[in-house]
Amino acid sequence: MSGILIIAEHIQGNLRDITGEMIGAAVSIKESFGGPVSVAIISNDPDSLCDDVNLSGVDEVYTIKTPTADFDAALYEEVACRVGAEIKPGLVLFGHTVNGMACSAAVAARLGAGYASDVFGLDVEGGEIVATRSAYGNKVNLEIGFPGKGVVVMGLRGATFIIPEEKGTASTTAMDIDLSAINGAMTHVEYQEAPPSDIDISKADFIMSIGRGIQDKENLPRFEELAKRLGATFGCSRPIVDSGWLPKPHQVGQSGKVASNCKLYIALGISGAVQHQFGMKHVDTIIAVNTDPEAPIFNVATYGVTMDLFELTEALERQFN
Repeated sequence: MSGILIIAEHIQGNLRDITGEMIGAAVSIKESFGGPVSVAIISNDPDSLCDDVNLSGVDEVYTIKTPTADFDAALYEEVACRVGAEIKPGLVLFGHTVNGMACSAAVAARLGAGYASDVFGLDVEGGEIVATRSAYGNKVNLEIGFPGKGVVVMGLRGATFIIPEEKGTASTTAMDIDLSAINGAMTHVEYQEAPPSDIDISKADFIMSIGRGIQDKENLPRFEELAKRLGATFGCSRPIVDSGWLPKPHQVGQSGKVASNCKLYIALGISGAVQHQFGMKHVDTIIAVNTDPEAPIFNVATYGVTMDLFELTEALERQFN
């Protein structure tokens, strides 16, 4: 098996950025890994997206027509397995997104493949794929190999890999796959847009961010109110956004916003993974609060304290009542 197969993501007729990022990741290891880079478009109108995925480095675009334009995990799983069986890639890429996570692990299980999610680094050593992802509560970066696996399936983290700028010269092949047996396994009802946000992390000069240390979504209003009392812009780490507790504009970090104008940054219950540090480690004054004395956030903090987050919050509430 050789080559790389990318499962394109699109929404409401538009290609998502993660697809271009997956192409960029594939192209970055194409020479060392070997084989072609292929993109599969699964849609009721796949031809409309062919030009968008035909970026520099892509060799082949496969179009698979389905009864619906909307994402269906069962359909995507079946198509990915069928296309994989046909072209036999050594690596299959999904986005580490809501859609990708809904079917990528199932595809890996059916193919008997190696699997890694939330991958933000790709390399090839001795002809074998090596993935980099976070581990131990985002305290370390872990390199993962897949010995003995003829094919590997991965979910790639968004806003990590560079989208190729130039257009490509890929050929297009239509694949006819009978999906009648699983059509209708789920029904798309509607899209609900994320609630709008009136904040701009990149322009804020004082940010108070929260992480998993706040423990529960029910505690969120308390910290949001505290940020208002302090006169701070309310930010957060990636796990808070991934959990759906706050919308994306609040996120500080590599896949969120960089606090480029910030002078004072308060990190409450944030471990301080390198991806979060990317968005704030340059700030002049960083105050970190975490019960774990080994938390990476203390490596970049100006001031740090290992105490119960809620005790500190209560004291600040009294002080700024």
